Amino acid sequence: MKTYDLSHIQPLMLSWRHQIHRHPETAYREYNTSKLVASILTDLGLEVYEGIAETGVVAVLKSTKKNTQKSIALRADMDALDIQELNQFDHRSRLKGKMHACGHDGHTAMLLGAASYLAQSPDLVEGTVYFIFQPAEENEGGGRRMVDEGLFERFPADAVFGMHNMPSLAIGKFSLCPGPMMAAFSTFECVVKGIGTHSSIPHMGINPITVGTEIISAWQDFRATTFSIDAPVNLSVTRFHSGETWNVIPETAVIGGSTRCFSLEVGAQLKDAMSTIAKETCLNFNTTCEFNYRFLYPPLVNAPEQTTFAADVASSLVGEEFITRDMPPVLGSEDFAYMLQAKPGAYILIGNGIGEQGGCMVHNAHYDFNDDILALGASYWISLVEHYFS
Repeated sequence: MKTYDLSHIQPLMLSWRHQIHRHPETAYREYNTSKLVASILTDLGLEVYEGIAETGVVAVLKSTKKNTQKSIALRADMDALDIQELNQFDHRSRLKGKMHACGHDGHTAMLLGAASYLAQSPDLVEGTVYFIFQPAEENEGGGRRMVDEGLFERFPADAVFGMHNMPSLAIGKFSLCPGPMMAAFSTFECVVKGIGTHSSIPHMGINPITVGTEIISAWQDFRATTFSIDAPVNLSVTRFHSGETWNVIPETAVIGGSTRCFSLEVGAQLKDAMSTIAKETCLNFNTTCEFNYRFLYPPLVNAPEQTTFAADVASSLVGEEFITRDMPPVLGSEDFAYMLQAKPGAYILIGNGIGEQGGCMVHNAHYDFNDDILALGASYWISLVEHYFS
C-alpha cells in the first residue's frame, strides 16, 4: 500500500483546521477563511485566483514538463453553519451561533495539505492541477455559482473530484458508488387561505389549519403509494405556522419543507403532484392556496470511469477490504453535483470514525471533524493526482 511522508505537513494541517474551526464563516462570508487559504497557496508559489463566486479561491499547479496536456480539479468546501457550538475543547467556535458542524474546516485543511505536498513534489505532477476552494455549500449553491461564473472555462479540467467526511464510517475506510450517489434537493411552501373567525363559531369561517393537515396527509399518502422502496423519495414537512392565540381561527396557514429524490424527472413529478393535491384539497374546503416549489440542487451523479479510478486510488492507500464501491445512495444533497454536471468526476466519503471518536453526525452542535484522518485525506488527494498523471 502506498504511503506519503506527511510528517512535516501534519502539524500545519492541524493548525489550519483549528484556526478555521475557531473562526467559522457562513455562505459567501468566508472572507477570512479565503484570505487564509489564498495566503497559504501563494506562499507555496502557486498561481492563485480569488473572488470567484464572491469568496471562492482557485490555485493552479502546472508541470514544468513540456507536452503535458492532462488536467485534474480537486474541490473542498469552506463554509460553516448557523449552529451554536456546544463543544468545550480549545479550538471551539469563537463566534456565537456559528460553527463548523459539517467538517468543511477539515476538508479545506486536507486539500491545503495536499497542495503543500504536491507543490514540493513536482515529479508527481505531469499536467495541471486545479485546487478549488468553494464557498457556500450549505443550502446556498456556491458550486452552481462557481460553474455559472465560468469556473471550468477559466480552469478547464478534464475531470473533477470531491470528498466529504462521514461519521459512522470507521477511520481508514472509504465509500462511494457510480451513478446517483446523493439526492436532488428542493424546497416547497404552501400558503393556505382561510377565513378567520372566533373559535366559538368555526362554521362562520374556514380553518386553514384543518385544511393544511389534510394536505399534509394527502401528500404523504401520495409519496407512500407512488414510489417504490427501490427508488426512495423523501418528502418532509418541516414548517407549519398558523395562528397566534387560543380563541381565533386564523386567516392563513403556511406549510413548508423539502423533498429529496434521485432524478430530475421524479422531482418534476413531485412538484406537479403536490401542487395538484394542495389545490384540490383546498377546493374541497371551498378555499384556495398558493404553492411554490424550488429546485435547488440536482442529484449528485458519479461518472463510472472516474468512480472506478477514485476507488482504485483509495484502495491503493488502505486496501481493498476497506473500500465500499457500491454504497447505497444517500438522501443528503451536495452542490458538488453542479460540478459533476459540467465535468466527469467522482465524489467519495472518507470515514470520520465511529462511537466517541468521530461518530457524532454532521449538523450536530457536538460534532467535530476528526483530526486523525487529516493525513489520510491529504494522501488520497496526492495519490489521486499521482495516479491520474501516471
